[in-house]
Amino acid sequence: MFTVVLPTYNEADNIELMLPALLALNDILSHQIHVCVVDDDSPDGTGARADAWCAHDNRVQVIHRAGKLGLGTAYIAGFHHALANGAEGVLTMDCDFSHHPRYIPAMIAKFAEADLVIGSRYVQGGGVRFPLRRKLLSATANSIARVALGVKAHDCTAGFRLYRAAVLRDIPLEQIFSNGYSFLTEMIWLVQRAGWRIAEVPIFFEDRLHGSSKISSREIFKAIYTVARLSARRILSTSLFHA
Repeated sequence: MFTVVLPTYNEADNIELMLPALLALNDILSHQIHVCVVDDDSPDGTGARADAWCAHDNRVQVIHRAGKLGLGTAYIAGFHHALANGAEGVLTMDCDFSHHPRYIPAMIAKFAEADLVIGSRYVQGGGVRFPLRRKLLSATANSIARVALGVKAHDCTAGFRLYRAAVLRDIPLEQIFSNGYSFLTEMIWLVQRAGWRIAEVPIFFEDRLHGSSKISSREIFKAIYTVARLSARRILSTSLFHA
């Protein structure tokens, strides 16, 4: 069984399209797909719409949180739920169709040879469809993270991922400092550092279907801080190892 962890905040229109698209994968995959919606008290009623799905389909579960507590803690809440319910693998993705469910079968197929599979914008066959400013921001963030942290993946800021359950049990999730989008960079750094296998499959990342982006200037600053903090930790650990 695979569980899709779907963090939401004001995604009422998107969730009505995303949930049936994810559940339809059960008709073509040999593995069963479940969905865990983690809603941060969306004012637009996203949580209530997810509850309506949960009421008639036990493959959908909903975690309600008191407010906007951050993307990282939403993922962790979803991870714990998935592991407690026996998931073999845990998928993370956005609810706005920038991560499209059509790529999930390829990610699951790649899962046979990796412990973390990334839906990657920056491998051959992948790409992005959004404004030039966001393209430059994303490409720059990935380049800096790869150089400063030694991350080997081409797309180390991607949120479209499939984790093996054993990886999530191995990584000290509660000790991860980063919240927000910078959680993604810290997580992949910890996975690589622990020696788990990482693979990528190409995707096209498209602009959201409905609603507005959650990325702010504050999130950009936090991402820069995260890379600097982890880079210092990497240098220190290397220096101690060779001392």
